[in-house]
Amino acid sequence: MTGDPTFRDLLEVAEDAARTAGVKALARFRDGVTTETKKDGTPVSVADRESEATLRAVIGKAFPSHAILGEETGETAGSVPYRWIVDPIDGTQSFVSGVPLWGILVGVEVRGEPVVGVAHLPAMDEMICAAKGEGCTWNTWPCHVSATARVEDATIVTTSSRNLRQRAPDYAALADRAKHERGWSDCYGYGLVASGRADVAVDCKLSPWDLAAFVPIVEEAGGRITDWRGERTIHSGTVVISNGLLHDEVVRAMRT
Repeated sequence: MTGDPTFRDLLEVAEDAARTAGVKALARFRDGVTTETKKDGTPVSVADRESEATLRAVIGKAFPSHAILGEETGETAGSVPYRWIVDPIDGTQSFVSGVPLWGILVGVEVRGEPVVGVAHLPAMDEMICAAKGEGCTWNTWPCHVSATARVEDATIVTTSSRNLRQRAPDYAALADRAKHERGWSDCYGYGLVASGRADVAVDCKLSPWDLAAFVPIVEEAGGRITDWRGERTIHSGTVVISNGLLHDEVVRAMRT
């Protein structure tokens, strides 16, 4: 591709990369894949490595000069202000346990600003996509966050309630007030908020590739995504994703 790509151009390649990697990963799902433990204590499987290689191949063919940051292979420098941030399998523990709540995440930054996001869940046959200024779709249909305005009516999702209760003392009181607290994990829970099926997602112990795709997805769906201090960043290791109406109240609870 020659010239500067549009956000739509970037999104089309991101969708193609996620689908292609999804086919590769799905062939390994529930196939007895074993994991190794990385230095940071997180699991990795051959499916993660194959998926990232596929993502890099598709992106690299379309945009050979773009930088790519991936969970398993690190960063490949680029000569232009485009950086792709990919998670080849978000939710590896779910993947190796045969639980379908895992996904492939592709985000694109232009000069550090997140502009494109794709979250593909192959085992669920779901894809949530967004490009800045173009809205958010869930399986090609426009989607939007919920209109829930009270915590007492809200569904809060998290990957690990135990981690939150240990790190943020006020989280327990917040969760106890909510109508529902659920452990739908990793990218699946974030997609639930973006598509209006849940109201808030809260997590910690995160890396940039866990969140890069969701900045445009959540914002184009009408929601908000920040860290526990209320800052719009993917680099602090924490996240609050919400429909916007509940955001400030949740951030106040997590800030402690």
